[in-house]
Amino acid sequence: MSAFLLLLHSAGLAGRGSAPYLQSMPDLAANISRCRLCADRFAATATGHRPRPVAWFAPGARLLIAGQAPGARVHASGKPFNDASGARLREWLGLDVEEFYDRTRVAFVPMAFCFPGYNATGSDLPPPALCRDTWHDEVMAALAPIRLKVLVGAHAHRYHLGIRGSMTQTVAQWRDYAPEIFALPHPSWRNTAWIRKNPWFEAEVLPALRSQVAKVMQDG
Repeated sequence: MSAFLLLLHSAGLAGRGSAPYLQSMPDLAANISRCRLCADRFAATATGHRPRPVAWFAPGARLLIAGQAPGARVHASGKPFNDASGARLREWLGLDVEEFYDRTRVAFVPMAFCFPGYNATGSDLPPPALCRDTWHDEVMAALAPIRLKVLVGAHAHRYHLGIRGSMTQTVAQWRDYAPEIFALPHPSWRNTAWIRKNPWFEAEVLPALRSQVAKVMQDG
């Protein structure tokens, strides 16, 4: 075992490659919430912020929302998708606020649990691969079985589908993954032009998505 993994295990932060040491889900969520592996990275960003992992999942969840990384508002609130993007995503899914944040049914596992910060021009930084490599395999193993995966953005597409095509191509091939998986663009206002340019998304993908979400959420 590498010195890095030994350090993680000694700190209770076991991740990829640690199957014999799988933690209970409450312990796993608590350890993610305490993670400070990216403290130096975040301190060097234009925002100069401290880590604040948002681990929002619990045993029994049947719907997985796999996003990119928390934004600044989520970093401040500690609540996933607590912003305008979240309002649009709830509309896409056909869920109200109470359903959306019901941990017994919905798990949020972004590709990075912390806000990555902004660069010098004010643009979002990508989710650090260190977070994915440390936590995600173990989180997904703890959550299994998930009935429906909603993959929000290209980073989630790549991890969960293992493909590196364009975001548009991946979303357009939604029938290849449905009904167990739906690949979506990010619901950010920055993608409003994309949605207008691709009317098939609202006409075809969203009705099928809402139907499957309703079925999964209602089933016991």
